[in-house]
Parts: sequence; structure tokens; C-alpha cells
Amino acid sequence: MNVKILLWTTLANISILTSHYGWGFGGLDDVNKQFAQPKPNPNFEFPKDHGPHPNYRIEWWYLTANLNDADGKEIGVQWTLFRTATQPHDPAGWASPQIWFAHAAITTKDYHLSTERYARGGIDQAGVEYAPFNAWIDEWSMKGSDLNSLTVNASGPDFHYMMNLTARGPLIFHGENGFSLKSLTGQASYYYSQPFYQIEGVINLQDGPIEVSGEAWLDREWSSQLLSNDQTGWDWFSLSFDSGAKLMGFRLRSDSSESFSAATWIEADGRSESFGTGQFFAEPKLISQVADREIPTEWHVKLPAKSVDIKIKALNPNAWMDVSIPYWEGPIRITGTHRGRGYLEMTGYK
Repeated sequence: MNVKILLWTTLANISILTSHYGWGFGGLDDVNKQFAQPKPNPNFEFPKDHGPHPNYRIEWWYLTANLNDADGKEIGVQWTLFRTATQPHDPAGWASPQIWFAHAAITTKDYHLSTERYARGGIDQAGVEYAPFNAWIDEWSMKGSDLNSLTVNASGPDFHYMMNLTARGPLIFHGENGFSLKSLTGQASYYYSQPFYQIEGVINLQDGPIEVSGEAWLDREWSSQLLSNDQTGWDWFSLSFDSGAKLMGFRLRSDSSESFSAATWIEADGRSESFGTGQFFAEPKLISQVADREIPTEWHVKLPAKSVDIKIKALNPNAWMDVSIPYWEGPIRITGTHRGRGYLEMTGYK
């Protein structure tokens, strides 16, 4: 079979899903009800669950990092591998219904560079192995003996980076022990994070190499439908405070009802507490014109239960991921009751 035809089939499958349902994957249960669905009280099995779950429609390994160079300049790095599927199984070879794509980016206050990769499943062009851990697509990889110690690399037309990561704290499970509700009608995912990475490495740009170091956050999530039919996108915050505490919070926007929100407060020692909808608040304060869209680039964020009342400001308002499925993703600065930095992802803005 012609490889180009297979590639176009892959892209067409992704295009159909995202054009009809949007980046939030709302309504996917209407496409195929054969996929597995997340259920309460999950029983995770590690390291196996660090690997793929082909019986679920969508899944990702999502790494973001807040870095500084030797002069203190702030730099953000993203490495993300996505898996989606047209059928809930994973045979070897060209018959595989698994589709892989990946995004990488580098962001400073002055520029934002992004690139992407696509691959078919079943032919070793992309995939994830859990022991030893190895996530890859083409020449990009995130790998190590386990999730506690990893090397990450990616490249694009204007950059290449190689990073070393070491976990300094435990995994964090969001929602109810990793079962994370996304709507009042029951959409949910399995969701955990490793937010305690120390990271260092080298970014190679056209002007030469830059040594960097900082903190990184890895999100692991899988589901078969993240959003309900009336939800249009999400605003997702991963925040690291100077005190050592951390906060994950999101709101899922809807055209017909109030936003659904959730959050996880993470102490510096790894203890965590989850908060359901209506307890985490994120309000846009400044709208910027980005890629012909109106994008919030400053936010007022509150978690009253933890006395959090902060201002979020994008390091670079133009951190638009100009990829096949476009969205905004970039590093942010935090001021207010708590100071620090983090990352913000925004999808579904038109």
C-alpha cells in the first residue's frame, strides 16, 4: 500500500475528529461507543500504566518546563506526545488504528518556536514502552530506566534541545485518586502528574547552544471522551510557587452552562488535596489578538480554600502553537498572594 495514502488517511482521521468536535474531543462517544470508559476508584498498576492504553480513544504524555539560562533569562520548553485511535485495539503492522502526533516548542519573551510530528501506529514509527520507559516519535524521544530519571530531545527547523530530568517528589493523582471528572454529566479521565522534576540541558538555536536549568511538570492522562457536547475548550494551569507548593487547575468552557472547574493543591512535600467544580476560579483580565483570535493572556486565579489569590501573566502573549491542531501554550508568571511561574494551555478559541 502506498505510504503517502496511509499518511493522508492518518491526517484525515485527525482532521475529521478535530474539525467536528474541536481540540477538546467533545462528543466522541457518538463516534464509537466500543472504547473503554474511565470509571471511579481506579487501580493503577505501575510501571505498566506509564505506557499506552489502546482501548481508550485519546491519551497523552505532556511535559512542560520553566527554565533559565546562565543570565537568568526565562525560557519555556514543551514536549508532548499524543495518541488517538479509530478503533479500540492495537494489532501490529499497517492495520493498527492507533495514530500518534507530537508537539515541541521553545518560548521566551521575544519569540515562540513550535513544530510537530505525525506517525502511524503498528510500524514502530512512534509509541511508548513502560519498562524501561521509552516514548518516541521519529527521532524525538523521552526515555529512561523509569519515570524518575529521563532524557528528552526534540528538534525543529529552528531549534534542537536535549534535557535531563530527575524527579524529586511523588506522583500526584488528580480528582478522586486519579479519576478526574470533566463535567457534571460524567465525562472523565484518568489523570496523574509528576510535577517535581528538576531539569537541565542544552537548547541549540541558530545563534548557538544555551545551557538551561529549572523545573518541569509531566501530565499523564487518558480517556475516551474528555468533554461533553456543549463544552468548547479548556484553560489549564500548572503552577509552581516559590514556596515549593504547586497548583493544577482547569476550567472547561461551555456555551450553554457555567464552566466546569477542578484543582489539585500540592504541598512541597508531595501531600495533595483535590477540589471539585466551583472551588477554583479563573477569570480573564486581558485579551490579546493572537493569530486572528481573541486570547486571554492575563488572568485572575483564586483557590479560596488555600488562600490563593493571584495574577497570571503570559511570558509571551504570542505563544501560539501554529500546528495542525492549533492552540495557545506557553510559560506564565505568577504574582499576588503567591509568587512563582508555570504553564498555561488554552484550547477552543476561534
